[in-house]
Order: sequence, then structure tokens, then C-alpha cells
Amino acid sequence: MNSNQMSSNQLNKEAVWEFWQAQESASAAELPEVIKAVTASNIKWFGPDPINALPDIESYIEDYWRPLNQAFPDLKRQTHIFIGGQSNGRVDGTDDGQEWVGATGYLSGTFANDWLDIPASGKKARIRWGEFCLIENGKIVTVYLLLDLIDLMQQAGIYVLPPALGKDHHYPPPKDGPAILLDAQNEIESARSLALIREFLFESLNSYDQSELQSMGVAQYFTQDVQWYGPGGIGACLGLKEFEELHQKPWLTAYPDRQVQDLDNLFAEGDYSGTSGWGAVKATHAGPYLGCPATGNTIVTNGIDFWRRRDDKFIENWVFVDMIHLFRQFGIDLMERMRSRAFHTRD
Repeated sequence: MNSNQMSSNQLNKEAVWEFWQAQESASAAELPEVIKAVTASNIKWFGPDPINALPDIESYIEDYWRPLNQAFPDLKRQTHIFIGGQSNGRVDGTDDGQEWVGATGYLSGTFANDWLDIPASGKKARIRWGEFCLIENGKIVTVYLLLDLIDLMQQAGIYVLPPALGKDHHYPPPKDGPAILLDAQNEIESARSLALIREFLFESLNSYDQSELQSMGVAQYFTQDVQWYGPGGIGACLGLKEFEELHQKPWLTAYPDRQVQDLDNLFAEGDYSGTSGWGAVKATHAGPYLGCPATGNTIVTNGIDFWRRRDDKFIENWVFVDMIHLFRQFGIDLMERMRSRAFHTRD
């Protein structure tokens, strides 16, 4: 990446970071102007099911941001990872030239009023979030955002999925502390991270022989003590053995022909890399998954990931899968299951 690109990357990160601070502190009357100052009028916004895609700034404000803040009046953003870079997310390796900023962490506040029909608990709650912003000419033109709504339901005492095999509610910042990469990072290390994540996603994960997990060679990319922080319904896997037994094996039993396709973005900065992919993973639902028998349906996943590299392997992975969108493709409406209390409060 040349110096001009690094300069634009720094400007992009600064613009998004300052926007988020201003958005959080803006009054209801100030909010529209704060948002319009940084976002394109024809912004493309893609969020989690059941919010899904919103067509413009007004919809973003009225259908997402205002209801969220009414539900959590003291809402605060906590950022664990904040990176930027030029995307290289195509399988064939051609550079798409787009400049992105990505981040993840918690939105925290008192769950005071119902939101998306999720009943308010009246208690403090934390919503896991992952977000990617495409920047053109200093404006945010596209956003991909996932919120862990299954985890939020669980905090409200509602369980719409069977008990997770992994550890619930475990989504910490990096072990070395939050990685808010506002400053320029080493270009050589950034290139190492990008090369490693491209090889892992497009070569390793796509090489499964539908029989042996070892056919993918994941141990070449993950340390033995890798910390894999999965979404609500799946949970965190602490170590490579747990990752293989508690996530990979059930996932690939359900989706044995899973393929990673072109991503919305994929970039790296320093030891960190990140991606969002709406419909970027395609598979056949050929086996049981989280209590749902095989449907034979072709499914796609909407997901967000961040990775932290140590030397030549990944040591941490923060993972989002839109579980409500996934189960809708099985013919199961988890929002309706939540409203009907088809799964009940656990002791």
C-alpha cells in the first residue's frame, strides 16, 4: 500500500471514529445533521434480520437508530477492534480497490423498552456488534452491520435455540487489550495478515473433502490455544480442539459442501484482518443443525469476522453469523419462536 493510500486510510478511520463519537452524543434534534454530514444520501445499509436492508438515511434513523436508543436510553459504544484498509476479497485475487473501515465491540445500556419485540429486561445488557463502512470521497456509502440478537434474547431470559455447545456470552476484547488502530500500521505486517487470511478462507476452508476435518489443514492456520468467539447459539470455543469438536464438526455435518465465495470486503491492518460477506458462504443444508433436521435447502450465510494473527497463525477470531437469517432459510422464524415463547426461560 503506497503512502497516498495510507493517508486516505488514516482519513477514513478518523472520519468514521469521529462520526461514531458525534452520533453517540447528539441530541434527537441534532442526529439527522450529524449523520448526513458523514454519510452519502443514497447510502446502502445492510443490517441483521429482521431489520435487513434500509434504503436511505431517513430509514436508518427512523427504523434502526432511534428505536435502538429508545430501547436503551443510556446506550454507549464500546469498541474492541478498529481497523481500515483496501479490500482484496475476491476469490480470484483481483483487487477491488475499495477502502473500508471495520470495527467490533459492544453496545451497552439499560434495556428499558422493548426492541424488535424482544421484551425489555430493565437490566444492563450488552449487544455484540460488528460493522464495516465503505468510504468514497470522504463519505460512508455502504454499511454492513451485524448485531448478536440471539445473545441479547438470552440476556432477556429467552432461548430460541438449544443450549450452545460453546461458552455463552463470551466475546472479550483482544487479549493484549483493545486494538483501536487509529495510527498507521506496519505495511509488511499488514501484508502478512492479508496473505494469511486469504489463504485460509479461499484455500483451506474450501478444501474440505466432506469426510475428514484434517483435509482443510486448519491447524496450519490456528494456534492450539486459539480463542474462537462465536455468536449466540454457537458460543465460544477455547482452543483448537474445542473449535473442531464444538463448531467445525457440527457445522460441516450440516453443510458439508460449504464454499466461501467472493466477499463484500476483506482487508488487514497490522496483526488484524476483517471481512463481511452477505451471501458469501453457500452450502446445502444436508444434516441436522441446532435442533433443525436437514431440509436439503441451498442456504447462504451473512457473516462478519475479525482475526488476530500471532506470527504465522491466528490466535483469536471474533465471529458473527446472522442466525435469524440462517434459520429463516430452514423455514423457521426465530422471531416468531421468540414471540410465542416456543423455547422457555432456563433456570
